[in-house]
Amino acid sequence: MKLGIVFPQTEIGSDPDDIATFATTVEETGFDHIVAYEHVLGANTASRPDWRGPYSSESMFHEPFVLYGFLSAVVSRLEFVTGIVILPQRQTALLAKQAACLDVISRGRFRLGIGTGWNDVEYEALGENFHNRGKRSEEQIDLMRKLWAEETITYKGKWHTITDAGLNPLPADGTIPIWLGGMAPQVIDRVARIGDGWFPFFNPNLKSQIAEIHQKANAAGRSSDEIGIECLLPLGDLGQGDLDRLKSCRDMGVTHISAVTMGRGLSGATEHGDAVKRHWDAVASKI
Repeated sequence: MKLGIVFPQTEIGSDPDDIATFATTVEETGFDHIVAYEHVLGANTASRPDWRGPYSSESMFHEPFVLYGFLSAVVSRLEFVTGIVILPQRQTALLAKQAACLDVISRGRFRLGIGTGWNDVEYEALGENFHNRGKRSEEQIDLMRKLWAEETITYKGKWHTITDAGLNPLPADGTIPIWLGGMAPQVIDRVARIGDGWFPFFNPNLKSQIAEIHQKANAAGRSSDEIGIECLLPLGDLGQGDLDRLKSCRDMGVTHISAVTMGRGLSGATEHGDAVKRHWDAVASKI
């Protein structure tokens, strides 16, 4: 099982040296990868008294492709993961280009996690349709994979048209792993049919949900071994309970786990980095 750390987007601050120090700490401690969340815009809750979203305009989010482009020159081993990029609010060919370039400059250390999001404020600002985002995302995945695999393509879909054009540079392997986030039934079905992996929330039904994905993958002619599963778990008290939870995830078929240090009253790169090291010593190193 691969072990990672969630980049503490909302709590790390904006100093590039602090960001570099945190990533170096994650790598040197022994973790395999780092996961970054995404939001382009945050809503002003002062004008939205009924706001229920977990983030607002006061929440800091570093743009993941810029962040990982920077960190590619800082650390040499960590895999960079988006968990998740909100695919349907982005232009497909541009995202495919960004992903391909990041894969090249990181020497193949990139995994693209995508999802459909929940924040219609961002969709409005970015000029994309919030209401058909799930359906469009499937065509977007198909188009990106074709763009990564061929020097030029001609493509005519429901929402996309490309006439004899292509990306340059291309990812070295001709593809980039695409992992899907979300818990809706249609997402689980999509993961089974076309996903390289899945980001589920840890929940009491996770074992049966993983079994459902494996069953649907087999029905679609795929091996369940092709599909990775990554849970993002908040740090507990760094005791036996945390260790038992990681072992339970591993036993039910989870292939990757990343620890979340946010939401624990920590501030800045040093405190988050210290939490990363404590987690490794108390829990992760024992898996």
